[in-house]
Parts: sequence; structure tokens; C-alpha cells
Amino acid sequence: MTEVIEWLPDGTPYSPRYGDRYRSELGGLAQAREVFLHGCGLPAAWADQPQWRILETGFGLGLNFLVTWQAWKADPQRPRLLHFVSCEIHPASAADMLRGAAAHPELMPLAQQLQRQMWGLLPGFHRLVFEEGQVLLTLCIGEARAMLREQLFEADSVYLDGFSPAKNPGIWDIHTLKAVARCCRRGTRIASWTVARVVLDGLAQCGFEVRKTSGLAPKRDNLQGEFAPQWEPRKAAPAKAVTPTNCVVIGAGLAGAAVAASLARRGWQVEVLDAHDAPAGGASGLPAGLLVPHISPDDSLLSRLSRCGVRATLQQAEALLQAGEEWQASGVLERRMDGGSGLPEDGSGAGCDWSQAASPEQLAQASLEDAMACWHHRAGWIKPARLVNALLTHPGISWRGGLHAAKLQRESATGSWQVLDSLGRPLAQADIVVLAAGYNSAQLQESGLPLQAIRGQVSWAWREAGQAALTGCPVNGYGSFIPAVPAEGGSFWLCGASFHRDDTDTQSRQHDQQTNFERLQTLLPDAARCLPPFESPKVQAWAAIRCASPDRLPLVGPVNEATHPGLWVHTAMGSRGLTFAVVCAELLAALMHAEPLPMEHRLARALTAQRFGLPAKS
Repeated sequence: MTEVIEWLPDGTPYSPRYGDRYRSELGGLAQAREVFLHGCGLPAAWADQPQWRILETGFGLGLNFLVTWQAWKADPQRPRLLHFVSCEIHPASAADMLRGAAAHPELMPLAQQLQRQMWGLLPGFHRLVFEEGQVLLTLCIGEARAMLREQLFEADSVYLDGFSPAKNPGIWDIHTLKAVARCCRRGTRIASWTVARVVLDGLAQCGFEVRKTSGLAPKRDNLQGEFAPQWEPRKAAPAKAVTPTNCVVIGAGLAGAAVAASLARRGWQVEVLDAHDAPAGGASGLPAGLLVPHISPDDSLLSRLSRCGVRATLQQAEALLQAGEEWQASGVLERRMDGGSGLPEDGSGAGCDWSQAASPEQLAQASLEDAMACWHHRAGWIKPARLVNALLTHPGISWRGGLHAAKLQRESATGSWQVLDSLGRPLAQADIVVLAAGYNSAQLQESGLPLQAIRGQVSWAWREAGQAALTGCPVNGYGSFIPAVPAEGGSFWLCGASFHRDDTDTQSRQHDQQTNFERLQTLLPDAARCLPPFESPKVQAWAAIRCASPDRLPLVGPVNEATHPGLWVHTAMGSRGLTFAVVCAELLAALMHAEPLPMEHRLARALTAQRFGLPAKS
């Protein structure tokens, strides 16, 4: 639930819920810098590090994040990657966040960037991206203790912030402090403005050495310390970050391009191999596709995962593609063929930023006045091949086409992987190889990945005069329909797609054209009536092979660390490549570099490549 903030006469933000101010009477800027940033020894502590990971227990109005981001920008010795993970059970509105920063003009350019991404903050994780992917804010919406248990990383610095222990004891209790300690390594520095005895005692009990330091007026004391337990903490051994060097990605579709870009941003020199003569030569060559969140009454795992994915892809589209030509955040109407709304029962608040029941005007736009439908605000169409090519433009990526990778071979002497063609000739070699070749990824691993080929065919044609009756917005629900995609020489409409399991034939089929037409007649009867017959030469077909796992979720992560070290997989995006590829690439990069996860651990666990018992022998 969004926090309701009152503004006191002196401009200080105040929470009626907790009966406390968000910052001291003298303002929050000095507090953010002196108590938290400098209290953790920053920026000096992060100098020349590949990444720095900061954990904050209460995001509030985001001032600590803005001050830390500003310090990172100004520091010539800044780390390549700044992770800022912050918990907040009652997020402020974007407008209040911006108002809170208004007293500090030097922060306003950053605050405006933050405001534009602070939408749809439902319970769970939300990854916000700044500075071309070098500053990553992970907002964890929910009770701090529960949210911290959904993370796996070890923080380098901790900002213990939140309302007064007397006003909000839950964020300072021993259980929350234990969850904080679980996210620390030996030497992690902590800082806070509170020196309440309950906090000091709780931190000491959890293994922190703490001390009082000179406070910032009107407070006499602040708190600083570090994690230095006199025992060996009982927790899972932390993942060891891989040092960026050279790696090979096999596959230049959405999955391969996204993971190559994520790794290149972290300092890797990435070589992308593909059998086609141009990127996006397979299923990612779809003329246009829809980016739409999945909805369900119980807000299922797939629904939560799809929101993470839609946000991540929208960020990349906004940064890399030309709006109106290569993509469009048009919104999408979803016709509910089962007669239900599909929306969670509590669809108020932040959920309305994502999806809500379609209005009469939106239904009329599609000539579906009596239908049940919902409207997805954060949705639209994208040309996947354009996104693939844009992702591959990173200077750390080199692409090589026309190379058919047929076999992987691990050298016992060096431990590196060789990629061989069908004649056994080496194509590339690296310590890290990522399989992102869709269904063909299964052929590159002798024990076999559990992948299924799914053939899909779409129908499309150039728009003609007299087709004004076509809906003005994309529609999905029983197949999909995109009414107008701009292209050189005009615009085209597109519908489909067919769905055939265990079928690898990419030749167009008239039967599938007719099936697409029949589904369109059900989905949008008025639109179907004004289109030419689908057996007409005017209506063209495009077919490709998607790749899915047995449970229809992606495969992401190491294949088997014990027997296949350095071999990773990023595939099985199914029919949701536009939704899954970018966020799953960030998940793979986070696992590889021991970073904070871009999604809750329970979601990440559902995608692990080892959930089907992948190869146990080399």
C-alpha cells in the first residue's frame, strides 16, 4: 500500500502511519551524506572495485539512494557497477519522492530519473536501471525481514534506516537484524542515526561490533560498526564471483543478445556465435511481437515473473530503440475468453499501474463492447530483431555469423571449453560458455537439455485503404492481433501465432494461415471481416521454432557446477522471449557475479537450470 505523506509547515515530510518524520528538522541531505555514506567509509571504500553492493532497510523517500548515486557519478575511482538494494513496506508515491528531493536542486536531475521508474510497485522485487545499467536499484516491497530472506548476496555496506525504534519496532527487532546479518560478509560496514539500546544490543547479538560516533545536530550520537562475529556464521557458503574475462555465447536471438549485453556491461569481452548469416535469424526474427504481463487471480509465479520481465524489457526498449518505429508502449487490450477478468481480487493501488478492467472506450475501440477484457497499461509491441541488433552493439561484444556450433569439448589441462563445428574444427574457446541457441542448445550438451521444439506461424499483410475498421490498439487473448506496425513503404498488420509441439519445419503452411484466421474471427470479428482472405497472396506467412522446457519456464544458470564448470544455459523462453530474455539475462549475470538478484529468490529458484536433473557427467 502506498504511504500517505503529510508535509509539515517547514516542508518536512511526516508519516501519519508511524507518527514520525522522514528526516530531521535540519533536512535529510546532511544526514544522508554524513550518517550513511560517510558513516560506511564511502566513497573511499569502493575505490577501484568491480562492484559495490549496498543494503538499506528503509527506502523512505529515496534520499540515501540519490546521495549515493550522486557520489558514485562524481567519483573517478567509482566501481563499474553500483548495486543499491532497499526494502520498503509502504512505498511513497513518485510525486512525494520528487517533492522530497525538491529542497536539494543538485539532486533533482537524478530524482527526476528515479521518479519516471517508480510505478507499479506491487509487493516483491522491482529492478530500476540507471546510468546505462551501471547503477541498479532493487526495490524490495514488503516487510524487511521477509524481503531480506529472498536475497542471496553479501552486502559491502549497510544503511540501517527507518522510522524510530519506538515508532516502528519491527524494522529494528532481533529477527530483522538477523536477516541483515545473513546478508553481510566479515568486514561489512554498517551505519545508522539511531543509538537506541535495543538496536545496539541486537546488533551485538547478531555479530556486529558497534560504536557510537559524533552525531549530526540535533542528535548527539550516531552509530557505526562492522560485521565481525566471534563465531562462524551458519549460513550457506556465498557464491564466488567470476572475474570478467572472455566468454562465448552460442545463439544470437533475444536470449543470446540479452545475456551478451548483460555480461558486456560487467566488463566481459563476449564472442557471440550463430549459425545464421545475421542476428535474430530464428524465432527472434518475428516481424513484431507483443510485450504483455501475464495476469492471474492468485497472482501466480508466472504473473510475478512476467512483471519483472516486462519492466526489464521496457527499460531496454526505451534506452535502445526508436519509439513509434521500432517499438511502441501502446498498451494492450486482453480479451478474456473465459469470461473472467483474470485480475487479482485486490487490483487497486500500484496494480492499476499495470492492468485493470478495460473501460467502455477501450472496448469500443476494438468493437468489443459486450466482451470481458482488461487493459494492460505497461504493454505494447516491439520488433524483436531490432532489439537483438541494438543489444549486440555494445563495444564489448563481437558477433560471428554463419558458424554452426555442433559440439562442446572441455580441455582437461586448462579447464576451458572449446566450441567445435560438425567436422570437429574449433570455432571458439573460453572459460565460460553460455548456451542460448534455443532448441539447438540441446544438441550442444551430450546428456541433453530437456527442451521441446514448438513451431509457430504468424500471418501478416500490408495495410490497405478501407481497413479503418481495424482496432486502434493491439489485442491478445486467443492468439493476438497487432493492427499497424510501421515499416518502410507503409505499415502492416500481424496476427497469430500457431502452436505445434515437437515440430521443427519452418515452411509456411496454408492450414496454419486458416487457423490464424479462424482464431482472429473469434478474437476480433469486425477486424477479421475487413481483411483479405488468408489464402490470398496478399496475406503472407512467417514461421519459426520456439523452444520450451517441460514446465514452460526458462532455463537459467549453470548447467552443473560440479561436472560442467563454466558451462551456463540461458534458453527455453517459449513464446515469451520478449518478456523473459532481458530479465533472465540479468539473473544469470547476478548468479555469475554474486550480485543481488533482480527477482525474489523463490522466482529465481523456479528457473534454475538444474531443476530437471541436468548432466551429472562430463
